[in-house]
Amino acid sequence: MIQRTQQPAIDSLLFKGKAILVFGARQVGKTSLIKNTVKSHPYLWLNGDEPDTQLLLENITSDRLKALIGNNTMLIIDEAQMIHNIGLLIKRMVDNFPEIQVIASGSSAFELADKTKESMMGRKEELQLFPLNFAELVKHTNFVEETRLIPHRLVFGYYPEVVNHPGQEEKILNDLVDGFLYKDILNLDGIKKSATLQRLVQMLAYRIGSEINYSSLANELGISRLTVEKYIDILEKNFIVFSLHAFSKNQDNELKKGRKVYFWDNGLRNRIIKNFNPIELRDDVGALWENFIISERKKKLIYENQFKDTYFWRNTQQAEIDYLELKNTEIEAFEIKYNPNQKVRFTKSFTEKYHPKTTAVIHSQNFWDYIL
Repeated sequence: MIQRTQQPAIDSLLFKGKAILVFGARQVGKTSLIKNTVKSHPYLWLNGDEPDTQLLLENITSDRLKALIGNNTMLIIDEAQMIHNIGLLIKRMVDNFPEIQVIASGSSAFELADKTKESMMGRKEELQLFPLNFAELVKHTNFVEETRLIPHRLVFGYYPEVVNHPGQEEKILNDLVDGFLYKDILNLDGIKKSATLQRLVQMLAYRIGSEINYSSLANELGISRLTVEKYIDILEKNFIVFSLHAFSKNQDNELKKGRKVYFWDNGLRNRIIKNFNPIELRDDVGALWENFIISERKKKLIYENQFKDTYFWRNTQQAEIDYLELKNTEIEAFEIKYNPNQKVRFTKSFTEKYHPKTTAVIHSQNFWDYIL
C-alpha cells in the first residue's frame, strides 16, 4: 500500500474529543486512508451513499445512536454529505459521546462543509486529501524510478487506481469522468444543464495556464456570467479544479481581476479533452507542466500546513510571472518551464516593485527541489 502523507496527520487527531472531517474528490483514497487509520480499533462503518443508511440516520435519537454504535470506539460515515442533518448528527455525537471518535468523509466540500459549518464550530478537525503526488510515489518506489515516470504522469496523472493499474489508465480515467465527475456534480442542487457543464469543463481543460474571463465563457456557452461563476465554484468545491487570482497592489498597469483555472490532476484533464498522446506528440506540454507543478506545489503547501496565498501576476504590457506564493509580506516568484534550457528573465517591473524573497525557474531538471 502506498503510504499517504496525510496518514500521520489523521492519526495524530484521534480521540482528542473532536470529529475528523476528511475532504477530497471521489477515488483519491479517502476510504483507504480511513481504513488504515481505524484498523486497530473496533469501529462501525456506515456508507452515506446507501439509501438504508440515510434512512437509518434520519432523525435518529441519541439513545438509538448509542445502541447502534454498541461497543465500537469509532464511528465512520463515508460520503457523509449525503446524510440529512449530518452536522447536527455529528455535533450530538461529539457532545454526548466524546469517547467515540467520529470520522466523516466527503467528496463535496460544497455539501459537507456547508452542512457542518454552524453546528460543528469548535468540534471538528478538517483534512484534505488529493490524488497521489510525486513525494508519495518517491517514498513508495524510489526517486530515480518516479522521476523517470514523469512524462507518463503528465499524461495520466496520479489517481490511485491509475497508478496501481498500469496499462489500464485510459479505461480507469474514462470511468472516473463518466462516473463521479459528471454524475455526482449533476446531482447537486443548481446544476440543471448537463451538456452546458460538460462544455464548460472542456473549455477550462483546454485553457489551463491561460487567463479566463467569465463573461467570455458565458457568451460562448449562452448562459449568464453568474451561472458560469456558480458552476466553477462547484467544480472547485468538488476538488476538480482550483483557481489562481491575479496579484496586484492596485498599480494602474497591473491586471487586477484576472483568474486562471487548473486541474488537481493531469490525467483527469487529459481525459476531458480526450487526448492521451505521449508528450513528444503534443503541443500542450508547457500547459501540462504548469498544471502539474502548480497542483503539486499546492498539495505540498496544504499537507505541510504552509499557509500561503497563491497567485499569478501580469501587467498591461503583458509581462507575466507564472506563479507566486505570498505569506505576510514575503513574496516568492516562480516561472515554470518544461525545457531547462529555455531562457527566462524576471521582469524588472515586478522585481523592482515587489522585491521578491525568491525568484526561481522550475523545470524538468530541478522540479523535485520544489515539490518534495
